[in-house]
Amino acid sequence: MSPRPVPRPLAVAAALLVAAAWALHTPAAAQPAAASFAARIEQLSEEGGDFDTDNLISNERSFLEVIPALKAAAGTGGAYIGVGPDQNFSYIAQLRPSLAFIVDIRRDNLLLHLLFKALFQAARTRVEYLALLTGRAVPDRADSWRDAGIDRLVAYIDGARVEGADGLQRLDRRLHDAIAGFGVPLSTSDYLTIQRFHHTFVASGLSLKFESRGRPPRAAYPTYRDLLLATDRAGRRWSYLASEPDFQFVKSLEAQDRIIPVVGDLGGTHALAAIADLLAARNERLTAFYISNVETYLSGGKYAQFVRNVRRLPHDARSTIIRSVFRASISASEIESVDDFLAYNR
Repeated sequence: MSPRPVPRPLAVAAALLVAAAWALHTPAAAQPAAASFAARIEQLSEEGGDFDTDNLISNERSFLEVIPALKAAAGTGGAYIGVGPDQNFSYIAQLRPSLAFIVDIRRDNLLLHLLFKALFQAARTRVEYLALLTGRAVPDRADSWRDAGIDRLVAYIDGARVEGADGLQRLDRRLHDAIAGFGVPLSTSDYLTIQRFHHTFVASGLSLKFESRGRPPRAAYPTYRDLLLATDRAGRRWSYLASEPDFQFVKSLEAQDRIIPVVGDLGGTHALAAIADLLAARNERLTAFYISNVETYLSGGKYAQFVRNVRRLPHDARSTIIRSVFRASISASEIESVDDFLAYNR
């Protein structure tokens, strides 16, 4: 059995003044609810692997183009599984699963999602979330922004100045305390990595691009601004930050510890199998599995194990795979039923 052919494809000076704060601050005691969140991460995760990018944002311009077809094919509810950073939230916002798992071979992706979780906890609205993510001041009367279009939010962030050193230090401490409260065992190095990720968003703002280590961003890759403003082929915007109800749904799942970051190899033997067992015990079906272009990196026995993992996941005729194919650094997103995928890979 072999995979179907898939083509391969600043931090601000003020922020640096507070870099030591995260490492020196004593973590807060985990609450009982957080303990189960941490325990579930430990139960489902396996040993991580290396990858040559921080992957703070997606490099897929096309990821929202499949939303109408995805909603029609997969329906809503059930369980969602995905890889990578916050593009998952847009799929989650539209599919309304009861729980979601973000599985990535990089442990850094777990750390990034702990940052996102802390930001969801700290922010009441979309504009607050974007302001905290990028280190900008929250606008006055933030509640009045609930009905604002994403264009207005983007314009505000683009026009706002980065918080001063004192403001960033307070934000660092606030996020550190929130992350410590999740109960996940983290080292000083982990906290500094999370801080570095956040300060990269602060420094670059909405002009941040996907970047591989040691190589400059490719011109074809979208900025974070591009991703927020992206549409489907009919011109409709589907980002989780494009509407307040979508943002609030994702925020509610985060608050209930129902978005679980997992360190795992899609071609490994533990993480997906453990998730499959959990779904079976909960009598949940797989609604959608976003795999990006991971198939490109699964060769030989890894791909065969991936197919076995997909087969093990509780699924039905509506369960859907979402993938991206890259040609000359430009993504094309597509969907396929799990049944068709498994039939192809008998």
